[in-house]
Amino acid sequence: MLKLTEYEDQMLAGLHGEIRQWAMQQQVQVAKFFDATSLVEVTQAHIMCDTESLGEAGIRHLEKFSALAKAERIVSIPTITDPRGIDLNLYKALRQPEEFAERERRATHALRKMGVMMTDTCINYQSISPPVFGEHTAFGDTGVVIYSNSVFGARSNFEGGPAALAAAFTGRVPRYGCHIDEHRKSTHRFRVDFQPATFSDWGALGAVIGKIVSSYWAVPYLQGISRTPTSDQLKHFGAALASYGSVPLFHIEGITPEASGAGAEMQEGYSDAIQNIGDSDIRAFYESFECSGDVDVVVFAAPQLSLFEMQHIANLIDGRKVNESTALLIATSPEIKSACDRFGITQRLQSAGATVLTGVCFYQMYARELGEANGWKRLLSNSAKLVNIIAGYGYEPILAPTERCVEVAIQGRL
Repeated sequence: MLKLTEYEDQMLAGLHGEIRQWAMQQQVQVAKFFDATSLVEVTQAHIMCDTESLGEAGIRHLEKFSALAKAERIVSIPTITDPRGIDLNLYKALRQPEEFAERERRATHALRKMGVMMTDTCINYQSISPPVFGEHTAFGDTGVVIYSNSVFGARSNFEGGPAALAAAFTGRVPRYGCHIDEHRKSTHRFRVDFQPATFSDWGALGAVIGKIVSSYWAVPYLQGISRTPTSDQLKHFGAALASYGSVPLFHIEGITPEASGAGAEMQEGYSDAIQNIGDSDIRAFYESFECSGDVDVVVFAAPQLSLFEMQHIANLIDGRKVNESTALLIATSPEIKSACDRFGITQRLQSAGATVLTGVCFYQMYARELGEANGWKRLLSNSAKLVNIIAGYGYEPILAPTERCVEVAIQGRL
């Protein structure tokens, strides 16, 4: 039976305004669905609200709330946003219609009025405020959730747009899933018999494991990783694992906090069979994509790029030009873009003919319409997450390492 605190009861009764009452009703219904016996306080929220997903109805919903009295409409905890659907500085060059840009302006205006910080990023754990071990949060983006749960040991379920908004106004989420110790224990064990080297290798590994477990309640445990991966490598692994398997949490023996040191005690008692993942599994995944011919667009996104990734691509392309028949798009967060401006990275990329996108992610940019407007069909990326998603928008995706992606952008074909 769900038990609420006095303050939670007051919000549910409407004593703290219309929007908090709506938010509590949302949280109570979700809690009952998952048999949660209480709510848990969260410290920060991350809202997915790109305008393609919102649509006209979603934007009007935000505008309705933003029109309430200030005391009612301001979020109760720090709240940030996932990537947007339009880069307002570049949408005309990308042949995106004014209608899409106006949707973006309206949604942004409404969110700002509610006290939401328009960070427009899916790498907030690298560039805004990384959570700490045991911190309960309400994060929306799947890559954000799996990274925060696994690498930091924070606690969040996948909180979709309305759910994250409800958490922002109440400071509460239902206590189920990754907020509970029992659900953070490993359910599947894997021995990795090769050492992933590139971002696409790590993404391929995440994709292979994700396809095997394919459950929100699955928690993969990896053994055999001998070299500590970087933040960006874990970013690509987690993003792909969440994309292909709907998985919000993983453990890597001796590396992630709940699979090393004292945290490893949480994994005791799980003696499930170990499945081997080797070179042949990764090769087969790469080979599942057609790997020859002309390429229309090379995309670095999903997740947005870190400062180190931006610098690496600039170094790879330095002094050369993108082929006239191929577009090169690179998406990063506003904070990282500002740093790239200061360090001259942006100028180097743009001089080579690359388009540096700020605060967006490719598959959230009305990708089907974007491809049709620009004649893009065959897409190359180092992101296993992106190539998984983008086929649904009419593209023919190909996965390759960063270095090969850059060479193809320059040569125009595989």
